Amino acid sequence: MKTELLKYFKQYKELYDDEIFVSSIKSSESILDEKPHKKTDPFSSLTVLKNDVINCKKCSLSDTRTNAVFGVGDFSASLMLVGEAPGEQEDLSGEPFVGRAGQLLDKMLAAIDRSRENDVFICNVLKCRPPENRDPKSDEINQCEPYLVNQIDLIKPKLIVALGRIAGKTLLGVDKSLKDMRKKIHNYHDSDLIVTYHPAALLRNPNWKPYAWEDFKWIRSILEEV
Repeated sequence: MKTELLKYFKQYKELYDDEIFVSSIKSSESILDEKPHKKTDPFSSLTVLKNDVINCKKCSLSDTRTNAVFGVGDFSASLMLVGEAPGEQEDLSGEPFVGRAGQLLDKMLAAIDRSRENDVFICNVLKCRPPENRDPKSDEINQCEPYLVNQIDLIKPKLIVALGRIAGKTLLGVDKSLKDMRKKIHNYHDSDLIVTYHPAALLRNPNWKPYAWEDFKWIRSILEEV
């Protein structure tokens, strides 16, 4: 009991620096040095990560953005959708997929009984908009990818869906065509991962929509597996 009280007062002094007499105690006895047994709260960690993204200055995109776009949805989602980068409307709103491509994505999710508020988290490889919506540069991806990796590790989705070739090749670490990455179940940090069309590509090429619908039906079946 005496030892526990000494440890308590030692911790109190470390935290608040009050004038409390504490007899000699080895520094190794400090409670501050003990590892917590409680599991880290993912909601708290994602909130901290979001703040890091909002204040990020790692590349020149921070100079031209209006808002960094962290992501939106359920922090404990079983389905995680990863796009390429924010566009103009996303940059203005600070939320991913809010333009025409986002409206199409919402319809596709609704068709498999999901929504961005229901067991889904949506984000992008890049958190800031590239000027003129150009393709992300490799150094921009390298600077931003750790944020995405942390999001995945904290959310721990059952299934990750890479929307488009750039998201697919970034997550898989390969330089392949969309065709070569589609219709396969890959593994990423203990989550299943598949690659499908980006909604913006479907708007430009409506004839691809039936193939995307096949992918989304497959997504539903994977999520329904026990």
